[in-house]
This record gives sequence, structure tokens and C-alpha cells, in this order.
Amino acid sequence: MRGHGTYSENGYLKASVVGVKEVVNKLISIRPLKSRYNGEIGDIVVGRITEVQQKRWKVDTNSRLDSVLLLSSVNLPGGELRRRSAEDEHMMRRYLQEGDLISAEVQSVFADGSLSLHTRSLKYGKLSQGVMLKVFPSLIKRSKTHFHNLPCGARVILGNNGFIWICPTINAEDSVGEFVQNLEEVVPLAERKVIARIRNCILALAQSKMMLFDTSISYAYEESMKYSIPELLVPEAMVDVALLTTQRLLLLEN
Repeated sequence: MRGHGTYSENGYLKASVVGVKEVVNKLISIRPLKSRYNGEIGDIVVGRITEVQQKRWKVDTNSRLDSVLLLSSVNLPGGELRRRSAEDEHMMRRYLQEGDLISAEVQSVFADGSLSLHTRSLKYGKLSQGVMLKVFPSLIKRSKTHFHNLPCGARVILGNNGFIWICPTINAEDSVGEFVQNLEEVVPLAERKVIARIRNCILALAQSKMMLFDTSISYAYEESMKYSIPELLVPEAMVDVALLTTQRLLLLEN
């Protein structure tokens, strides 16, 4: 069956846009590569606080409209369970202010397409030290988890909205979530190099329009070891890493 982004010609179904093929039963459609993020309930997103308003924060999530994070949709410091008071409202900017990066989950979608977020889990909250990069949302492969501690020694959050966060590995017992942000701690040079290499590997995969998930990133990291970190930004090296990663993924499928 013909879905969005396809047309029939001489008995063949062809794509009318460049994108990722999606098959639901017999319905075949193409999700365009270059498109704004259209959120769905349950999506994991990485966003940046753009404005503090009354009982809510506005968040840039790479969609057409800013998303909303309500004061009632976050855990209070210490995990207290109570109604939000006027004092909490006055403390909002101390919790999250303009420019802060957060990870969150889409709770609902409003009629105009804007998203309502929540961070009612210790794995969500303010992001501290790391690197964020932006790719096409359609390149993020949907999976059960978008939080990955990679074997190479870094943590990656693959936001469904195309924002990717790379930071040092966080142990489960150290994950306090919410509003804690330690900018005083010095990240060791070795970990910063790992983060920089992963960033360049993700850019190489995205340049070749490859799907991004934990396995593809790990393979790309391993195949990139013959290059220095700056060399990974050279177009020839980016194509080479992407091709070698594709070959390993095909071997894995077969």
C-alpha cells in the first residue's frame, strides 16, 4: 500500500522524498530526512530551557513550537511528594534557568502540536558536563532505551528530537537526576578525548545518513581508532568510517 512520500510508476512504488522507509503491515511510507521533530507520547528528548514563565518552563526541542515543562511535572529536590507552593514558584529559576540543558519524556501532545514534557524519574533532569550535537530526527533509531553507557567509556542520550548528549559515564547509584549540576568537577583528559571521538563518529554517520543507535556508534568508534580525533572531520575519513561501520552492521544482520 502507498503511504506518505511515495508514488506509483509503471507498477513500482517509488519514493518522492529523500528519507527513511517505514513499513507498518503493508503500508509503506517515507519519513523525510530534513524535517522538524514531530513528538509522540513516550519520546525521550534533550532540550534547552528558553524561558521561565509562571509555573512552567519553555523548552527548545527542535520542533515547530517550544515545548512546555510544567512545575507540577518535575520532582522537587529531595524527591518530596507534595503540592507545589508559591515558594516553589519563586524558586523556579534556581531549579532551571535559561540556557540549561535537560533530558525529559514527552507526556502529552497539545492540539497545536506543541509538547508537554515531564521529568518524574531520576534518569531525567538537568544535564551537567558534556557535549550536545544536533542531527536529523529521522536518523535516531527508535528503541526501548535511549540512554546508553557505551563500552568505550561514555554515556550517550539519543533524543528522539535529534539532539544527542554525550557525557562521562554515570553509575546508576550516582544518578541523582533533577536539578543537581556539578560544574566544579574536572573531567579527566582521557574521558574528554573519548567524548570528542564519539562526537566526530556520530557526525560521520549522520553525514552518510546512517541510522544512529548504540551499536552503530560503538562500531564507528572502533573503526575510527586508526584516525586521530581531528582527522575524523576530514571528509574522506568520515566516509571511510561510515562504510566500515555499514559493513559490520550488515555482517551482524546476516
